[in-house]
Amino acid sequence: MAGHSKWANIKRQKARVDAVKGKTFAKVSRAIIIAARTGGGDPEGNFQLRTAIEKAKAAGIPNDNIDRAIAKGTGKLGGDADTIEAIRYEGYGPGGVAILIEALTDNRNRTAADLRAAFSKRGGNLGETGCVGWMFEQKGVVTLKPTPVLQGRREIYKLLEDELLEASLEGEAESYELIELEDDIPGAEVFTDPANLENLAQVLKDKGYVVIQSELRWFPNNSVEITDPDQAVQMLRLMDALEDLDDVQSVTANFDMADDLMAVSMV
Repeated sequence: MAGHSKWANIKRQKARVDAVKGKTFAKVSRAIIIAARTGGGDPEGNFQLRTAIEKAKAAGIPNDNIDRAIAKGTGKLGGDADTIEAIRYEGYGPGGVAILIEALTDNRNRTAADLRAAFSKRGGNLGETGCVGWMFEQKGVVTLKPTPVLQGRREIYKLLEDELLEASLEGEAESYELIELEDDIPGAEVFTDPANLENLAQVLKDKGYVVIQSELRWFPNNSVEITDPDQAVQMLRLMDALEDLDDVQSVTANFDMADDLMAVSMV
């Protein structure tokens, strides 16, 4: 999994800005609606709903808005909850980069048209179903940080890797990667089979870790190295444009580029 989290780290940094713009709630609200519709409105018995609610709270979305989305999903508010469907789209970016997109939409034609426009304006093209999907695999990912310890008036976060390894093995994880969270807080992403995600998250919580997020995520099986600065700029602008669409829940691509090239390209 080495190197996979580069774009994920950038998205974490952008999350606060997106929340201010109202983009995050538009996306998370649909995830809550779908989860409540398929598994019921009780988060204790619906892991998918529970993780969507956790994501909403992490983005600072008010409880009233969350409750409204749950009520809509369970049919208590009526509306168009039944018309929202999950669709996977596939395409190519500059240089033949493979791109996998997950969307929740109430209008397939609108979503496809928006995606096609985003691709064509930035050197890519929307492909047929199955054209790149075989290049990716899905994993469960638990993002965590250690429970803080008070030293005087300061909270100290210390992540011991041997303890994380032991907890990960007990939770039947496949691997983990150490990351740096906001404010230089140490954290980790722990990877597992999708069917084991709920169990892993619970084991890590029981071991005293603060679980920030549990989610299913796509990972490329191979990567395309981007070294040309112009192509790098075009690729990152395409990723931004796709993720900015209200119907899009996630975007995964199999590109890789040096950190310094990515930093310059995002200016």
